[in-house]
Amino acid sequence: MGDFLVYTIGFPITFVLLVLGMALAARRILGLRVGLIRTALMCALAMSIATTIFGETTAEPSAALATVQLGLALLVVIGLLAFAEIIVPTGSIPPPTEWWGMARRRIARTRRYSRITTIAVRHGLGPYLRGRERTSTGLSRSLRLALQDAGVTFVKLGQVLSTRADLLPQDFVDELSLLQDNVPAAKWEQVRAVLNAEVGLDAFREVDPEPLAAASIAQVHRAVLKSGAEVVVKVQRPDVRATAEGDLDIVTRLAEKLQRTRWGSALGVRDLAAGFAAALREELDFKIEARNITTVAAASDSSVGLPHVHLSTSRVLVMDRLDGVPLRGAAEDEGLARTLLRFVLRQVMLDGVFHADPHPGNVLLLADGRLGLLDFGSVGRIDSALRSALQRLLLAIDRGDPAGLTDALLELTSRPEDIDEQRLERALGQFMARHLGAGMRPDVEMFGDLFLIVSRFGLSIPPEIAAVFRALATLEGTLATLAPGFNIVVESRSFAAEQISERLTPESVQRTMAEELQAVLPMLRRLPRRIDRITGAMEQGRLSMSMRLFADERDRSFVTGLLHQVMLTALGATAGVMAVLLLGSTGGPQIAADVGLHQVLGYNLLIIAVLLGLRVVVTVLRPRS
Repeated sequence: MGDFLVYTIGFPITFVLLVLGMALAARRILGLRVGLIRTALMCALAMSIATTIFGETTAEPSAALATVQLGLALLVVIGLLAFAEIIVPTGSIPPPTEWWGMARRRIARTRRYSRITTIAVRHGLGPYLRGRERTSTGLSRSLRLALQDAGVTFVKLGQVLSTRADLLPQDFVDELSLLQDNVPAAKWEQVRAVLNAEVGLDAFREVDPEPLAAASIAQVHRAVLKSGAEVVVKVQRPDVRATAEGDLDIVTRLAEKLQRTRWGSALGVRDLAAGFAAALREELDFKIEARNITTVAAASDSSVGLPHVHLSTSRVLVMDRLDGVPLRGAAEDEGLARTLLRFVLRQVMLDGVFHADPHPGNVLLLADGRLGLLDFGSVGRIDSALRSALQRLLLAIDRGDPAGLTDALLELTSRPEDIDEQRLERALGQFMARHLGAGMRPDVEMFGDLFLIVSRFGLSIPPEIAAVFRALATLEGTLATLAPGFNIVVESRSFAAEQISERLTPESVQRTMAEELQAVLPMLRRLPRRIDRITGAMEQGRLSMSMRLFADERDRSFVTGLLHQVMLTALGATAGVMAVLLLGSTGGPQIAADVGLHQVLGYNLLIIAVLLGLRVVVTVLRPRS
């Protein structure tokens, strides 16, 4: 009877079925989700090798040796797959079905890199890209023009930098501030096409082709509805969504690389980039902005003016026109600055919904003397637990209480298991002595030192809190425009102290106690009955305590995996010992020339022992998820 593998090669269907069967068996034995294509290729290669070897070395093969031949082929497959998993793990190379899309995206990214580099060189930033600084003359203007030409994502970056007078010289702040409301407008024909496609021009009595303002994502036009109401129409720039998605892909890839560094991991660069991308995508959907305006208006008082939304789509937003002038044209007014700060703090600490981008371009001085807020594309949300922790953090800073500051900070952040709380409290005590000592005037720079402590102790700030601090940093630049010298930290401490004091009034304490009593009343009703059961069980000697071992799923998984490895090792060792004994035996019926039944069984058991050993090795060496 001919060789089984050679015989199988002659029948393609049988060969394919055998390859697929061995592929599934190999994946099952390895215990890994190895790609089917990779496994099938390894099976075909292994069977070809085994067929060649047996075809050359066996003149009169027996059908009884088919199990040995299949076992050896399977062993070769397992060995090749294990080696391939060590060198190139599954998932490190995308499947061929994704190669064309990846190539297209890579080409698009390369073009984008090239375009950004060309823009930088055109505006005189080439020497700085090569690390050879020549002169700072006109650098701020060149940077602003380069960011402006680079598109929406880089304009947003410039807007954030324009609020950080503590990081950049004043000439840079002045130049980058022009990005907030001085971006070149798109052509009216393009804007008109978007407006007509989204809502239809017949919804308006008239639309002014000249924009009131042009920003990185959209531009605003004055219009009159059919009803005669004077409104403004916010229209998204053509093709801005595709450009932003390409830039966000670049930002995400860069964040993934920085996340592998020690400082990038400590800062949570991946999460920060994900938060920035999510916020920018929200800004690109005007339906979300319309919902944000409605939510903020419902939770706010009338101290700051907010627009009313008439109509919204994903790229067009129609709302009331706020009659006012830009904040930079207003006179200095510390009272208005305090009103704006308290409005935002009330949103953050009490309402839980706040304007996350209050830069000067989004604030107007209205004709009635109030301030008005625009552009609600970026809105933050924070739950009640984090709001309470923020209040306690500010109160601890106000009182100079390191222990209270430590507790509040640990509630705000994700703490590692091995943190030294006593050492953290001492560091925070030194921080408070340095910034909040007698005669010192705390400023926004103290938060920079606080972030350094957070990073040094491995604490991770959640995205919601990061959005709060980003909004306050942006607001600090806006308040400096409205009232130079305005101290946001002192006013925030005062606001937090007032809120805590309001909670300590007799009416507030009574209301809080009533609410807490309502929450615990069901438990109090059940308490006497449970006490009676416990005392009855004690009297009758039936009181016992039960504990569940390995209640945690992680503990059960660890023990199960350990027992699995021990059992596989024992079975593999047993099969190996039995194989050696059978191979050394000379008895038993003859299957072929010089090959007995004991040898066939011994070879099969040896193959099983090696396969089990490979499974254990792969299980030990593969990375834990």
